[in-house]
Amino acid sequence: MKQYCAALWAALFLVMSGVAVRADDVTLRSRDGAIELYGTLLGFDGEFYRVETQYGELTVDGSGVLCEGPGCPSLTAFVAELSISGSSTIGDVLMPALVEGFALQNNLKTERINIDDTHFEYVLSTPEGNTPVGRFQFRVSSTDEGFADLLADEADLVMALREIRGGELALAAEVGLGQLDDVNRSRVLALDAMTVIVSPTNPVSALSVSDLARILAGEIDNWRTLGGADAPISIHLRDSQSGISQAVEDRIMKPAGSTLVESVTRHATNTDLAQVVARDQLAIGVASHSEIGNSKPLALTGTCGFQLRANRLTIKTEDYPLTAPMFLYIPARRLPKLAREFLTYTRTGPAQIITRRAGFVDQAPEEIALNAQGDRFANAIRVADGEDGLTSLKRMVDTLTPLRRLSTSFRFETGAARLDAQSRSNVQQLAHAIEAGVYDGRQLVFVGFSDGEGPAESNQRIAQQRAQAVKLAIEAAVETADLSQVQLSTDAFGEAMPMACDDTSWGRQVNRRVEVWVR
Repeated sequence: MKQYCAALWAALFLVMSGVAVRADDVTLRSRDGAIELYGTLLGFDGEFYRVETQYGELTVDGSGVLCEGPGCPSLTAFVAELSISGSSTIGDVLMPALVEGFALQNNLKTERINIDDTHFEYVLSTPEGNTPVGRFQFRVSSTDEGFADLLADEADLVMALREIRGGELALAAEVGLGQLDDVNRSRVLALDAMTVIVSPTNPVSALSVSDLARILAGEIDNWRTLGGADAPISIHLRDSQSGISQAVEDRIMKPAGSTLVESVTRHATNTDLAQVVARDQLAIGVASHSEIGNSKPLALTGTCGFQLRANRLTIKTEDYPLTAPMFLYIPARRLPKLAREFLTYTRTGPAQIITRRAGFVDQAPEEIALNAQGDRFANAIRVADGEDGLTSLKRMVDTLTPLRRLSTSFRFETGAARLDAQSRSNVQQLAHAIEAGVYDGRQLVFVGFSDGEGPAESNQRIAQQRAQAVKLAIEAAVETADLSQVQLSTDAFGEAMPMACDDTSWGRQVNRRVEVWVR
């Protein structure tokens, strides 16, 4: 009978949790002494026990039980521990800055302890500095190793410069970490971009993504083909485990059906890569936009003549096609309260200011006036064809003139109706802003655009459907706001305002988008 009651009592509290991190014998007893639960302690976050029992792995609310046994943690001197592993681009500067900002906002002292070249930790203490309340441990290496540490149960969070891959996704689900591509399992900390760089002395100023893929595949190996000197091209990339190098393979090479040439020169850091390319007139590289140093960034272009340059605004709006979100992956595992508060802090206004000061592109929405979008409207005028095209252009200008564009945009996965990873994070960001009352008394218009392939009527309909899908996603994500205080609506202009040429898959992907305009 007691076993039956224990099972019933456990089921009231608990949800399935992650993988074992520690093993100790404990007994959890209800405060009236009527029910006991025996097991092996896997973890304690200051509020909840995670225990392996005969009923499986369970999470128990600590407020309803007493813990007895050698494995019981101290309730009075609990120190929240968080292990973070992955990209050095994120871990070297951005995450330490966010930890220090979080501590300052919460009146906590921080002490950084450097362990070796790739390991350090922050100890967060009370203002007097003599009572630790948190220990955030970092391993700074690569995106690949961050996911490996998570799967080996050696990390709680992963810093990544690319989206999680299919194999990693399947393994994470197998070991109980949840579906890591779900909306709540990742968030975008900041934005960066894959930037094509050359030496300042190189005369080439623009390059198409398709030509970039051919260069990286070894199909174009002389600068003369691109309007430069009659000399061989030297290719430079980050090490093969880095997130930005893997993003090159996933987002440039795979869509082109190509593989990297073996003669690529690899570099351990973005700084090293940028310095080598800047000194070598024959070199070309793909580096993080935040660390291009004295090298010269190339614009991305196409056969239609449109050009896109990486800058803070084009990266923030995702108009630049090689935007590289900086992800934090969060498994389906209960984290200590202090860690959860830190994750909440990363979405706040002060955190966005820290992101900018650290040299990255933040996600704080900006309003962009119509007269600041000359290139976009120039593109629209160039593609307006016939009376129908001019009519559509006039309607778009008349509709958008009294509005201002938000820097928050939404795009969909290739060949799918699902928002891409950055856009899923954008849904949460915009939903939080609506909940905070930022747009009370205002109108948000979700405006859909399409590529130029196929009949204009079909493109208009698809663009309208996408705008409606984003609006519904926002409404579903808003939990506490009174939506009567903000007006949400949709509109669409199909292929009327292209951002890139439609002659490549990446160009069409850039053009298929939903923008947010505010009155």
